Amino acid sequence: MVGVWLETICKGLRVLLAILMAALAVPVAMQVVSRYTPIIPTYLWTEELSTFIFIWMVMIGSMVAVWDGTHFDVRVLPDATRPLARLLQNGFVLILIMGFGLIFAWYGIEYAEFGSKQRSVMMRANKLITHISVPIAGAAWALFAAYRLFEQVSVYRQRKGAAQ
Repeated sequence: MVGVWLETICKGLRVLLAILMAALAVPVAMQVVSRYTPIIPTYLWTEELSTFIFIWMVMIGSMVAVWDGTHFDVRVLPDATRPLARLLQNGFVLILIMGFGLIFAWYGIEYAEFGSKQRSVMMRANKLITHISVPIAGAAWALFAAYRLFEQVSVYRQRKGAAQ
């Protein structure tokens, strides 16, 4: 039940990511065309908009990557071959992701409050628009990693029970 709900959220994040990627093409194209041709004037707000969209793309992409298990992790030890060792190794990585996610969520709230008191230079947009992505991403990382850990423990228990 929870897995279906989280998968639905992640599908929505993927759709939002695709929309943002398409939306990013507009201000970037405007920047390129205005820089090299006299067709349209140079708009300075396009750079800020590109930055805002890019920040959200990175944060949403990282949320999806944690859900999919494709977010990078540095392997210091060789991959474990035994099921329990693999569970412990992957569990350790997921616990670290959860920890960093909780740190980002907790301190990201203060960061978002700081951003809410600022405005962008060209668009005069409240910087909360981008700053709020940090605690949202952190909460998603922690939630997705916790579910993945629960899922891996459940699979291990089922296999262990079936083997006995």
